[in-house]
Amino acid sequence: MAHYAQKLVQSNNLQDNITVIPGKIEEIELPEKVDVIISEPMGYMLYNERMLETYLHAKKWLIQDGKMFPSRGDLHIAPFTDDALFMEQFSKANFWFQTCFHGVNLSAIQNCAVKEYFRQPIVDTFDIRICLSKSVRHVVDFLEANETDLHTIDIPLEFHLLESGTCHGLAFWFDVAFQGSQQTIWLSTGPTEPLTHWYQVRCLLEQPLIVKQGQVLTGRVLLVANKRQSYDVTIDLQLEGTSHRSSNTLDLKNPYFRYTGAPVQPPPGVSNISPSENYWNQLDAQGVRNGKVD
Repeated sequence: MAHYAQKLVQSNNLQDNITVIPGKIEEIELPEKVDVIISEPMGYMLYNERMLETYLHAKKWLIQDGKMFPSRGDLHIAPFTDDALFMEQFSKANFWFQTCFHGVNLSAIQNCAVKEYFRQPIVDTFDIRICLSKSVRHVVDFLEANETDLHTIDIPLEFHLLESGTCHGLAFWFDVAFQGSQQTIWLSTGPTEPLTHWYQVRCLLEQPLIVKQGQVLTGRVLLVANKRQSYDVTIDLQLEGTSHRSSNTLDLKNPYFRYTGAPVQPPPGVSNISPSENYWNQLDAQGVRNGKVD
């Protein structure tokens, strides 16, 4: 790739303006400091693959008051409800509930199987209306942050619930800002924006929480960097003023890629008219119920 880049530079007669220095940023030496650092260091849930640490390491070559693009990352977190997703993951362990599979009782493994499936973050996209409250935002200013700040990320949570229902876990997405001298441009991976290859990420609770509108849901998200270039993600939620609590630890390195390309289905209970009557009205408009033939 470096050889190709050098050829490309030469073919455009830019060899006196651009110098390609192949190598890892932790290992190379530059002849001088730079004005701007540009990279695409974001992974799923912003932090996966731990490329942000390398991005921050590169600041040793940035001049004072230099620019970084992106300049800032916002991780958004919101509680969500999705019965279909929960049952889909839970039912994957059905095979291990068999007590006589060719004469072998598999049920001793069923609890481990369920836990393993629920350790998988779900990478797909969803309708924003499944969120039970406004999102909590965790901000990282890349110009100010250090590499070590990303080794352990502890995010306190407080959600004021806008809906009643079953909280099946936490949804994650991120926005990054490119802060220039004249204006700031945002790239968003949120569920209300055009789809990106980062999609969104959801972390399920093995034991969902029944919540009511007006309650406060508190807790934390703890991301601990591991040697697999990713994070162990612990989510811990509790309904304020009650003993209802649920937690789960997930392996961000081993997500379940669920996105199929099909349109996102809206959650139930958001229709403004009767879907049944709407269906029959469409048939009426076509003349079907009146026996009309075109």
